[in-house]
Amino acid sequence: MDSTDMAYDVFSRHCPSRGTLEHVTGRWGALTLGALHDGTFRFNELRRRVDGVSEKMLSQTLHALERDGLVRRDAQPTNPPRVDYQLTPLGREIAERLLTLIRFVESRQDDVLRARECYDATRGGR
Repeated sequence: MDSTDMAYDVFSRHCPSRGTLEHVTGRWGALTLGALHDGTFRFNELRRRVDGVSEKMLSQTLHALERDGLVRRDAQPTNPPRVDYQLTPLGREIAERLLTLIRFVESRQDDVLRARECYDATRGGR
């Protein structure tokens, strides 16, 4: 059975889709894909857009997303070198779905905060 015949099952520990899901849904992966949905960014522009991410973590995230075929890295042979990052068509499709989830979470944040307050009040707080 070659990989085109394989039925992927993210719940199986050996399924390669699990790693991709981790890259996409991890905090920095989701935020990076969401930010890149707005266009092409240089590394430091993207780092400013994804507030709080370290240089090392953003670099690791971009490498993983590029390896998965979700981000394209375009290095220009200039001095100093210019490197731009943008979504691939697959990355754009995934980012659109993530942004739907992100917007939903943002729109329901008041409910989440109330639930946390209730939980903390009945369980002794955090």
